[in-house]
This record gives sequence, structure tokens and C-alpha cells, in this order.
Amino acid sequence: MRLAEVDLWNPDVFVQGVPHEAFRALRLEDPVHRHKENPGGPGFWAVTRYADVVTVSKDPGLFSSYRGGTNIPDYPPDDMAMIRMMMVNMDPPQHGKFRKLARTGFTPRIVAQMEPKVRAAAAAIVDQVAGLGRCDFVTKIAAELPLQVIADLLGIPQEDRHKVFNWSNRLIGFDDPEFQTSIEDAKIAAAEVWMYANQLATMRKGTPGEDMVSVLMNAVVDGERLTEMEFDGFFLLLAVAGNETTRNLISGGMLALIEHPEQRARLIADPGLIPSAVEEMLRWVSPVMHFRRTATRDTELGGKKIAEGDKVVMYYPSANRDEQVFPDGDRFDVGRTPNEHLAFGAGEHFCLGASLARLEIRIIFEEIIRRLPDLELAGNVRRLRSNFINGFKEIPVQFTPEKRP
Repeated sequence: MRLAEVDLWNPDVFVQGVPHEAFRALRLEDPVHRHKENPGGPGFWAVTRYADVVTVSKDPGLFSSYRGGTNIPDYPPDDMAMIRMMMVNMDPPQHGKFRKLARTGFTPRIVAQMEPKVRAAAAAIVDQVAGLGRCDFVTKIAAELPLQVIADLLGIPQEDRHKVFNWSNRLIGFDDPEFQTSIEDAKIAAAEVWMYANQLATMRKGTPGEDMVSVLMNAVVDGERLTEMEFDGFFLLLAVAGNETTRNLISGGMLALIEHPEQRARLIADPGLIPSAVEEMLRWVSPVMHFRRTATRDTELGGKKIAEGDKVVMYYPSANRDEQVFPDGDRFDVGRTPNEHLAFGAGEHFCLGASLARLEIRIIFEEIIRRLPDLELAGNVRRLRSNFINGFKEIPVQFTPEKRP
């Protein structure tokens, strides 16, 4: 592919899959590439090599999340005020204070305590489809476990979990006409999330609990409780990021196993490989395809002069197949080691929920490999129209129905 043909901006390019050929061309020929931004945007630097992505990730003083947010488009000042209330769009020292607070819900002790419940939920999810012989893998399996887990973590009643599914689709699928037709609908979805969060908060007042809503309501940062906007931003980030990314990883991981039957056969023969298979799925799928930073002063990256205010966009699917780090990176290998992928990011903003996501992914695939070993495609895969999320809308599958007493 010629560099002139590379287009990482148009969501239509991603409907058929991640454009790995384009990323390979950029890594080899122009790893810090000046990319056009339409309509009418100033453009951005596309960063595609592993080492450069790590450099940008680990220098928040030079490459800011707060200044312009972490999405490529520039938003009006009124919208930025709310966007900056979400931890993903904060810089130190503010980010560190909020991260320390959010970390209370993801300690190793809490994640370990969740394993029996996650295992029971995964078994029940597979129970629902095992006797049918076919289902949509995305909605019936991949989406269900993260939704149930995040509902428990946040204290959302299980009967309301599909509200979170709907909000996530409308907020993350902003470039897909199936989920919304304008940016206004995303704002409406966000407002609905905030209204729901405040209803939960009202119900929790005076009732101590261990769920994250209760923790956040009683939290103190710099001697002050969270404002309503700060609380709302926290809730939205945890509710959406806590289910959307894991859903798409499980979907994409299953598709990788279907498309690489020899690797699935290895897992079936040796389930002890599942932990390394989870890491390979994370590398292979890279559910979040990019995050933006903004240069706070003139600098240089990869031999290119970056000006203060320039947008610098890190592409994780490209970094995760960088030839200098991953030998034979275009090969899916459930036993790959070492596997220091960047699917969870790096530096200050390394994913808080990484250990919980790994737990969910490992357990659901233990259940699938054991009980639905011959699961295969039964129709066309429908992908999310997005240049941001490597997402799946539908994966129709069929399998030998499980016979139970």
C-alpha cells in the first residue's frame, strides 16, 4: 500500500476490519505520519510504532490528555468541561488523585473475591445457549458477562444492565448509523447515564455499601467530596469502558479462534494455555484502536518536529504488531511469549480494570472451550463502523447442542 492511500480517519475503512496493511506501511515508511483530518480539521500525527507509543504514553507533561481530550476531534469549550471530568481525560496531579480513588474498586483482593461470582455468571450465560445449537455470540455471550460484572461492581440492579448496553452502543457507536445519527444523540445518551447515576446515588444516601457508587458518594479528594459533575463523569466512564471493551475483546477473540482452528485445537488439547491465549487475544484484537494526546510544547518524535498544540494519536493495533517487538506479529499464536502488548495502554493511563478484564476473559473462554468446542460461524460477521473501537455488532454462530440431563 502506498502512503497516499492510507486513510485512518474514514470509519468506512474499518467496517471490513482493522487496516493492518496501512499500519504496516506507516510503521515501515513513516511511523510518525502527518494525517489529514476531515471535514476541516487541522490534521494529526499518526504514531504507529511500539516504542513511540510508549514514549508518548509515559510523558503526560509533554503529551497531555487534558488539553484537547483523548478523541481526535476538537470539541466546543462547553463540551470539554464535561469531557475533562472523566479520568481518561485528566493529567497529573489531578489524574493521580482520581485514579487512587477509583483503584479502590479494582484492588487484587476485590478482583479475587469476584472470581466465584464471575465463574457462576459465565456458566449461567453458556447454560442459556448451550442447548440451542446457535445464537448471536455478541449479544448472548460476549456482552452478557461484562454487563453483569459491571452492574455488580457499580451497584446497578441486574434488571437494568441492558440500559447500560444501550447507552454504551449510542456513546461508542457514534459513527455507526445503526446506533445514532448525530452527535446530539450521544449527548442525550450521556445525559440519560447521568440521570440514572444520580438516581442510584440518591438511593444510596445514608446506606453504606461496597459498590462503586457508594464509594464515590463518600469519596473525598483534596478534602472535598466529588461534585455532581465529577461523580457523573466517573460513573459514565466506569459503566461504558467497563463493559464495551471487554465485550469486543471476547467477540474478537472468539472470531480469532474460529479463523485459526489449529490454535483452537491447541487450547482444547491444553486448557492450561488459556491465560497466554487471553494475552494474545488482547494483542490481536486491540479493542481500543487509538487515543489522542496534545503536545504542550514544541518537541520531536520519530525524527518529526511536533509543534505545541499538535494532535498526537497513538494507534495500538499497529504497535501491537510492530515487527521490532513481535516476531511474526501477523500470526495468531495462543502460546506467544513474551507478549508485552499495549492493549491496556501504558504509563499513567494504564487501564485500571485490566486485572478484572483478564479474569472475565479467561473464565468465559474456559467455559466456551470446554462446553462449545465446535462453535463456528453461521452467517456474516457485522462490525461496528468506527475508527476508534474495534467493535462487533453481530457474530452468528452454531455448535453441537449440549445434552444435559
